[in-house]
This record gives sequence, structure tokens and C-alpha cells, in this order.
Amino acid sequence: MSNEREDGKRYVIDPNDGNLEIKYGLPGEVKFCRACVLSNQRAAPSESMQDTAESQKKTVKFDDDELCDACRVVATKKEIDWEKRERELIDLLERKRSRNGAYDCLVPGSGGKDSIYAAHMLKTKYGMNPLTVTFAPHMYTDVGWRNFQNWIHFGGFDNYLFTANGQVQRTLTRLSFTNLLHPFQPFTIGQRYFPIKLAKKMGISLIFYGENAAEYGTGGDEETQSQVPARYLTHDSDDEIFLGGVATKQLSEHGISKQMLDPYLPMQLSEVQQAEIESHYLGYFLRWTPQENYYYAVEHTKFEANSERTEGTFSKYNSIDDRVDGFHYWTGFLKFGIGRCTHEASQEVRHGHIDREEAVALVHRYDGEFPQRYFPDFLEYLGMEEDEFHSIADSFRSPHLWKRTIDGWQLRHRVS
Repeated sequence: MSNEREDGKRYVIDPNDGNLEIKYGLPGEVKFCRACVLSNQRAAPSESMQDTAESQKKTVKFDDDELCDACRVVATKKEIDWEKRERELIDLLERKRSRNGAYDCLVPGSGGKDSIYAAHMLKTKYGMNPLTVTFAPHMYTDVGWRNFQNWIHFGGFDNYLFTANGQVQRTLTRLSFTNLLHPFQPFTIGQRYFPIKLAKKMGISLIFYGENAAEYGTGGDEETQSQVPARYLTHDSDDEIFLGGVATKQLSEHGISKQMLDPYLPMQLSEVQQAEIESHYLGYFLRWTPQENYYYAVEHTKFEANSERTEGTFSKYNSIDDRVDGFHYWTGFLKFGIGRCTHEASQEVRHGHIDREEAVALVHRYDGEFPQRYFPDFLEYLGMEEDEFHSIADSFRSPHLWKRTIDGWQLRHRVS
């Protein structure tokens, strides 16, 4: 049972340790899905531009059978009439298809397995003329750069690669790490808002994203919708906008003017509606299986997996283009007790590639492994010493999830 103190902070009572603070609006009682290995501490990507360290988060929900939202959504895919969904896709494409050879759809992506699948299918099977767009990562990995190049050259796509002001990106990333323990926030925001601006500039009225967030347990009831909710891609209120946990009007104190922030700021909803831009999930229309997308990318664009296992998990081909990827997952492990291996093992269970017993063993072995490979690069990027890095990171651990022992930090609850 969780309670609230006079100072407004929530806590849970532990028989051994007394009152334990609950951060980030997470549930006080930790539960694990009966089918996969995800816990109810899984937080959704924020839709708000008002992020602070204590922002309330929407978390994955469990039904009466102890199944998480993600497992429920993926299970329903077996009941979908995919032929009917494909006919809906074809109708949409015919309505938006260019008649003069111009670009008729936009596909955001990095050249990873999913963006390769989406762009290649739209071009080769459905005869569209997609423009691909990439918001450059913080620091490309060697394999990530090769895959990006292979996407363009072997896939045969035009691409608009946008690289944000490096000084601004570094400053925002450091602020996001320090204030939110979310080093990916500036990148994910730019990745979210830049494509729709490019679509407007290029006169393209159709954008395709991959799968719905509902497949990961954080999309609410949106699995029944093909269109990306406008609130994900636009901002239409008078609320102050925050980046890196700092109000935009205060970022000038960090050497960032409002003009420098344009790649990270959303368009107004009215602008998007006036341009008649539609954003859809391709995974709504076509059966979306990440592992199958990987095989497709290898076959059609010579996509390369890592030569060795990715730190923090068992796989070699997910999220491998940015040297900051591993820290995105590792900081999530500290804040929510859910690491990279939990995400990937749960996904593999849902799609029937491994069973739960194997997933539990993988999580116990790899979840929370520190991403040492690119640590020196990341410290240099942040302009931060190692002791400061770990001091900041540890301060974001929620006491209801973590306890300190003589051997270091230990999760209070582990999947079994």
C-alpha cells in the first residue's frame, strides 16, 4: 500500500526498511506480467513538453489475468483481418499517390531494420516514391553509419539527413542527463518533430511511422487507430515548453537562443491541419514483427548486426546506430528497474520466439549491464567526469525499487 506524506511525496511501507519514497508517479507495488517479463514500472514516453524530474508518468497496465497491455495488444494481432487492413492501406496510398513523380510519402528513420522495412515495402510492393528523413544521432557507431549508407545505396532511396547544431545538442543532452536522467530526450524530441516540418516544407502530406507504442504497453487504446495522435507530433497550448528539464525561455542562461531551438520545437496543430498532413503507423496495416523486419533488411539492403552482443541484452541488431543508445536503456533501468534485456526479451516472448522461462534467465543474466564500450566517448560528449556521472545517476534511483548493500545497488524486486 502506498501513502502520501505532508510534503506531497508518495511512499510505500517496507517491513524491513520503513517508509520508501516512490518517484516518478510509479505504482508502489511492483508486479510482473504473467506472460512476458515486463513490470508495471514501465513508463510511457512523455507526450508533455513540461518534463521535470518528478513528472507523472503513464505506466503499463495489467488486466485481471495479470497480462500487461503489450501482451494483450500483440495477442490481438492474431485476430486481425490483415487482408482487409492491406486494402485500407492501398486505398490510402491511392489517395495520396503522386501523379507527376514527386515524393508522395515521408519515412522517418535511421536506416535500422524497421525504417528499412517500411521504406522498402512502400517503394517496391506498393509503388510509392518515399523520401526518407533522418535526425542524426548524437554519435554514430561504425555499424550504424554503414547501415545508414546501405539503406540509401542498396535500398535506393533519397534521404534528407539533418544534423542538429552539435553544441546545442550536447548542452541539451547534458541538461537532460543531469535534470531528468534521460540523455536521449533531445534526440527523441528532434526525431519526433523534425520530420513533420520537413513534410510541410517539401509539400508531402503523408508520413509513415513503424509500429504503435501500444505494442510496448504504453499506447493506451490506440492499437485500433492507424493515425498517429496529433498530440504526439504537435503542440497547441500556451503551456511553457521544457527541454532538458529547463523552460525554453531560461535556456539562454546556457547559451542557447530561441532560434537555435527550432529543430526541437513542435509545430502548431493548426499548421499541420492546414497542410493536410496525415501521419500513420505502417504497423497498423501490415503485420509488424521486429525479428522478421531484421531478416528483411539483411536481404534487401545488406543490413549488418553488431559483431558482438549488445551490452545490456542478448541481441545484436536492435538500436545499434548511436553510441548513446546503451545509456538510454541503462538510465531507464535505474529509474524504473527495467533494462534493455527486459524490453527485448518481452518482445521476443510476445512474438513467440522464446518462452518466458528463457526470458527470465536472460533478464537475470544481462539486464542492467553497464554500457562500458562507449563510456569514455559519452563522458567526453557530456564534458563530465566519471564520479559526477555516477553520482547523478544514483540520485535518480527510486527507493521503492532499489536498496544499497555492501555489494552495491540491488533491486528489491526481480522477475521470477
